[in-house]
Amino acid sequence: MDPIANLLTSIRNASQALKPEIVVPHSKIKESATKLLKEEGYLDSFNVEGDVKRNLRIKLKFHGRKGVITGIKRVSRPGLRNYTAAKDIPLVLGGMGIAVVSTPQGLMTGHDARRHNVGGELLFKVW
Repeated sequence: MDPIANLLTSIRNASQALKPEIVVPHSKIKESATKLLKEEGYLDSFNVEGDVKRNLRIKLKFHGRKGVITGIKRVSRPGLRNYTAAKDIPLVLGGMGIAVVSTPQGLMTGHDARRHNVGGELLFKVW
């Protein structure tokens, strides 16, 4: 149904259950989202496995017995898309979290989208 929501739910559940890694089916948007989360320091690493049926193996990051990702929320969904202009991209927890925006230049954090002055679909928020 919604591959991004499935990815976010898998990450949220694994983080709360203190699972060190998860394996999810691969898609280009999931790979872009995990790459962005890794660059922002929310994930430890990820890699793509397999040739025909590809999977995405994601290693989560922890501080002791607590996950780095304390909250993750899907904003735009298939039933209700949420588009936003560059100046209207929300700050997450006063700048402590990130908003992920799908722009014409690809997936970006809300901060980068504001800096490049591009809007798009507000996919999800992480803190």
